[in-house]
Amino acid sequence: MIELHSIVKTYGTHTALHGLDLTVPTGEIFGFIGPNGAGKTTTIKIIGGIMAPTSGTVQIAGIDMARDPVAAKHRIGFIPDRPYLYEKLTGLEFMQFTADVYRVAPTVFREKAEALLKMFALADWGEELIESYSHGMKQRLIMCAALLHEPQVLVVDEPMVGLDPVAIRMVKNLFRDLAARGITVFMSTHTLAVAEDICDRIGIIHRGRLIAQGRLEDLRRDIRGGAPNLEAIFINLTQTPDEAPGEVPQP
Repeated sequence: MIELHSIVKTYGTHTALHGLDLTVPTGEIFGFIGPNGAGKTTTIKIIGGIMAPTSGTVQIAGIDMARDPVAAKHRIGFIPDRPYLYEKLTGLEFMQFTADVYRVAPTVFREKAEALLKMFALADWGEELIESYSHGMKQRLIMCAALLHEPQVLVVDEPMVGLDPVAIRMVKNLFRDLAARGITVFMSTHTLAVAEDICDRIGIIHRGRLIAQGRLEDLRRDIRGGAPNLEAIFINLTQTPDEAPGEVPQP
């Protein structure tokens, strides 16, 4: 469903991605982790069509992003780590704006919007201005909007930021349900416990290169002597010998 082939991205003299190859099949929850500056956000922007790679190809549901960006983006729901919203709109008005962008039929908009607002515990806030929402509510509204056009691929950057424990459990269950319905979920996160809990496979990016990918149990076995959890795997693969314990590598 998501196919990246030989993706290179440069910013001046700095290379953020070095020939990234990655395939995420239909109905998989793929966790994408790495230190700060590793290339996670760049990769997400390229998958979402927000940024073009310097070279390489991106395909979403078999559609080449460069050749037909509108069709490819129509199959994607995008949830950023920081919600960017028009705060003078109500929740429902923002949903209507999103529906217009994705050409959701007016005859089904209201039913879909109200069902999603109810699912994310925002039913009583649909007519309120977004400026009155808490950060967690704004994050949940973005999720509502991202699912409104029934995307085939959901791209998520730090989905649990600002959510309380009840909302986190709800989002975890939602991702599992979406995957069971054949929707591909690509999730970047620093919350390793979440990735460990719900992801079918995990990819680790470091200094612009995908250094490991696979099921958690496979990644554990690949570490010499084994590894008890994803945190141990992550530290083992991304910490260089001259770095102090707990220090985050920088590009």
